[in-house]
Amino acid sequence: MSALIWGLDLDAAGRCRHYHGPTDIVANKCARCQQYFACYQCHDALRAHHFVPMPITAAAKVVCCGNCRQQLTYAQYQTGTCPFCRHAFNPQCVRHQAIYFIPSK
Repeated sequence: MSALIWGLDLDAAGRCRHYHGPTDIVANKCARCQQYFACYQCHDALRAHHFVPMPITAAAKVVCCGNCRQQLTYAQYQTGTCPFCRHAFNPQCVRHQAIYFIPSK
């Protein structure tokens, strides 16, 4: 299912003014508003609440590929490439895991 991505100065692949490298195509879902954003900074600039990380569950669609707009589970995202369009994700995003995800217990 195709998803809408929100952000500031988005390009066709969902890259924003904050993260715009060739592999910066992952949009993350906010647990509070249930919408996908190019990054937490875009979210916080566009919404009245701060970004709330998504809990990681097997079936939850927690990210969206900006290239093909397919919604992905955490396991699909962790492979490093979109299983639908095969576009690579930025491996450095692991540095921001705590902002976007709550590990399952």
